[in-house]
Amino acid sequence: MNTDSYDAILIGAGHNGLVCAATLAAAGKRVLVLERHHTVGGAAVTEDIIPGYRASTASYLVSLLLPEVVQELELAKHGYKVLNRHPSSFTPLPDGRSLLMGADEALNHREIAKFSARDADAYPKYEAWLTRIAECIEPLLSEPPADLLPLPASWRVRGWMARFRELHRGGRLYRAIKTLGDEMPQAIELLTGAARPILDRWFESDALKATLATDAVIGAMQPISAPGTGYVLLHHVMGTAGGARGVWGYVEGGMGAITQAMAAAATARGVHIKCNAEVAEIMVESGRAVGVRMVGGEVLRARAVVSNATPDVTFRKLLPGSALPPAFSAAVERIDYSSASMKINLAVSELPDFSAMPGKSEVGPQHRGTIHISPTMEYLEAAYDDARRGQPSLEPILELTIPTSVDKTLAPDGHHIVQMFVQYAPYKLADGLHWDALREPFADRCIAAVNQYAPNFAASVLGRQVLTPLDLERRFALTGGNIFHGSMALHQLFSMRPIPGWADYRTPLAGLYLCGSGCHPGGGVTGAPGRNAAREMLRDS
Repeated sequence: MNTDSYDAILIGAGHNGLVCAATLAAAGKRVLVLERHHTVGGAAVTEDIIPGYRASTASYLVSLLLPEVVQELELAKHGYKVLNRHPSSFTPLPDGRSLLMGADEALNHREIAKFSARDADAYPKYEAWLTRIAECIEPLLSEPPADLLPLPASWRVRGWMARFRELHRGGRLYRAIKTLGDEMPQAIELLTGAARPILDRWFESDALKATLATDAVIGAMQPISAPGTGYVLLHHVMGTAGGARGVWGYVEGGMGAITQAMAAAATARGVHIKCNAEVAEIMVESGRAVGVRMVGGEVLRARAVVSNATPDVTFRKLLPGSALPPAFSAAVERIDYSSASMKINLAVSELPDFSAMPGKSEVGPQHRGTIHISPTMEYLEAAYDDARRGQPSLEPILELTIPTSVDKTLAPDGHHIVQMFVQYAPYKLADGLHWDALREPFADRCIAAVNQYAPNFAASVLGRQVLTPLDLERRFALTGGNIFHGSMALHQLFSMRPIPGWADYRTPLAGLYLCGSGCHPGGGVTGAPGRNAAREMLRDS
């Protein structure tokens, strides 16, 4: 294929890169996707733990994927199938009690009432409140955010048409928030404030609050009492791909089945995908991105280059040092990638037999959803305090999922896959500590923590895959091990993501665009940054 015949070269075949490529190709563009690994998918891949046992290596559940992406790419035709899980949440407690929750309102009321009749009555109102705010905000995720900041012309020059579009988007934002009426002050607190006081105001049961609060800090190096965690809580209940709002589902075949379906859809539209193809440098001529130079020296040229990598990788590793304005480069250096997430994937010989809800011979309701090992709000705060001091949590926050409870394609009959998302495992450790030495001992600690609630758990482990924040950075080029391509704190959201003034997927270099989770609206398997970036590129063309 003629190497100077592309309209766009995409760096990285993660889900956003594939969505961007497929969207461009559907508009008739000639697109090449370059992936440094042997397979597409980025952090949404399915791989062997040990022979015969397959797990979603990093990303592990789906809910936030845009319905527009599913429909436009016809993902179902290419093998995408969501497996709903009911109930969706199980929290065992040290005193032998437990809390089951899901989409069944009667179940939720009955289970929460074991701890608080008041909370049982309040919970449907809380869900309805979150839904109203989510429905207000969601449409804003499918387009660039309104950028009304009074930035100097030296930062970015905008034409009158661009300014008009920003005002138009700002008007939509204004009208959307206005629909909240008397709930607007509460909504603003949720979007900007801390999760803990919000949950404390709604509920009195520690078990319920701790179960809900994990969504406010997942993937974040923040405590539940930090400003901005309210938005992270909302972010995780926006999606409906799991069958209902805020309900997450498994994908048959693991998360890699999503990106394989996206790759098939892109290929069907004429996208050329090349794996084992690592980009060494983005080529710049006269202030414009004109292609890439591969590791090994091969040069590929295109009218536009689109990076699905983190802003740090894109601007600090793939570009010549003098290619960007100094003020822009300085802002990129200030992006916060603080991370405290770790992933442990286990092949097990039997289901965990929880003391709070015994049973291991057959899949029970306690096995289908997310299993929370985080019994109290103070437990969550203490786990963060350890990380703040540069140490893995003595008592870590654990979210376990067992995809084989509904998906029989991942392990031999009777055996299972357990996926463990861990916090807090800080990327930056105290002096004298290093993840290569801590990896296995900390994994042992996490398994032992589960064993306190399910005494057969440790003995059932047949094999394991342990990914520290450092491993996530090495394996998936996630700067700082941050699963969202950058903190989801308030100062890095909407028109300030990745940096103020450049939230529309464009960059100071003509012909260079971003399409990854470091852009608006942020992390999770949404497809929104990829779709939005493609639509802006088509506008420019």
